[in-house]
Amino acid sequence: MTDILLSVAAVVAVATAMGWAVARWHLRGADLSAFDGPVGERFSRGEKPSEEARAVIASLGGVRQVLKDTPMRQHTAALRTYMDKIFAGRAFDARFVPVDAGGVRAEWVLSPGSDPARRTLYIHGGAFMMGSPLSHRTLTTRFSAMTGGAVLAIDYRLMPEHPRRAGIDDCRNAYRWLLANGPDGATPARAMFVAGDSAGGNLTLSLIAWVRDSGLRAPDAAVALSPLTDATLASPSLRANVHSDAMLGPLFGKLARVPRWMMLWGGWLQTRINPSDPVVSPLRGDLSRLPPVLVQASELEMLLDDARRYVNKARAAGSPVRLQTWNHMVHVWQIFNPELTEARDALAEIDRFLAEASPPVEPAR
Repeated sequence: MTDILLSVAAVVAVATAMGWAVARWHLRGADLSAFDGPVGERFSRGEKPSEEARAVIASLGGVRQVLKDTPMRQHTAALRTYMDKIFAGRAFDARFVPVDAGGVRAEWVLSPGSDPARRTLYIHGGAFMMGSPLSHRTLTTRFSAMTGGAVLAIDYRLMPEHPRRAGIDDCRNAYRWLLANGPDGATPARAMFVAGDSAGGNLTLSLIAWVRDSGLRAPDAAVALSPLTDATLASPSLRANVHSDAMLGPLFGKLARVPRWMMLWGGWLQTRINPSDPVVSPLRGDLSRLPPVLVQASELEMLLDDARRYVNKARAAGSPVRLQTWNHMVHVWQIFNPELTEARDALAEIDRFLAEASPPVEPAR
């Protein structure tokens, strides 16, 4: 019996060592700590969080309650329902029109007087497993108003029902379709933007690199809110900000205690894509010749260094990429507009950025 146990222990030890070695030399990618430097433009409304910010944090307790009262196997479905209902009772000054965007489910978001030739592809967040055009209407309506154009909010295929690459393909197909189609039919775009938050920020940054490499018309500008940029989980803030991130910390904090090499294997097994592949880790790709990009992140969130490293590396490669950070904010705080002052502030910065980068609005005839 002792010999059997020793043999099993030896096999486990060898398998563990091999798993660590493969993760260390094949899955984790190069050390990018050289890009941990400058933090970009910093914004603050005081040394302590405002009552509005505290109210937003308190509202996140609903997520924890949903998970507490739901069996583990039903967590994803419960979170999807919860996200879609957060702003369900809100009235929006926009029209929402379902559309098939070249095989991708989507909805047009059209603010009053929106120009159909000025188009934004919006890619929602939700950890690649939840979220929808419905859950993100507080943002898509603002982008339509800010750009004076039509927003295509896509309902890309989610995990685990679909592989990770399905969502990537949906973003690419939707972008190609949007270049040639507006809410009034098949007409070319005069202005193009791409924006996304969190997981959608990851898909946004992956998409603009693919657009460049594919020789397609580049977007005039892109916006990434609190983006995941590195699927190898190398950013220091993933662990350093676990306790200060009021949104991602409770959801993913336990994973921060799992050895990184195990997480890398888990990521590869889940997606069948090497975590260091730029298609899922845009930080690790070629960041030269990108369009103007604005990245916003909270200084308290787990993905802060994902944003910072991406911007610093892109700027070193000569691309016009900017970082703006806010203190006391939750992950993707911009979605809590208009009730949160810092959300309005962040959207005002985005408005100015898009106005600087976009082609001029043609006068009405």
